[in-house]
Amino acid sequence: MVNAIKGLFISCDIPMAQFIINLHSSLPASQKFIIYKLDNTHLFVQPTVGEMIRSAISEFRDQNSYEKPA
Repeated sequence: MVNAIKGLFISCDIPMAQFIINLHSSLPASQKFIIYKLDNTHLFVQPTVGEMIRSAISEFRDQNSYEKPA
C-alpha cells in the first residue's frame, strides 16, 4: 500500500532554500511545515504554507532593498 502525502514542491537556489529552512526552524514544533528536504535546492512542504513563505520572502526583500535618497 502506498503512503502518499499531499504537499508543495519548492525548487529554488541554495540561499533561498536556507532562508526557508531557517524560517521553518524559527517556528514552534506545532507550526513546522517542511515535510522533506530533497536536496540543497528542493523542498517538499505542507500545501497550506505557500503564501506564508511568499510573504516572508517579500518582507525579507523589502528589508534588504536599497532606495536611493531623494
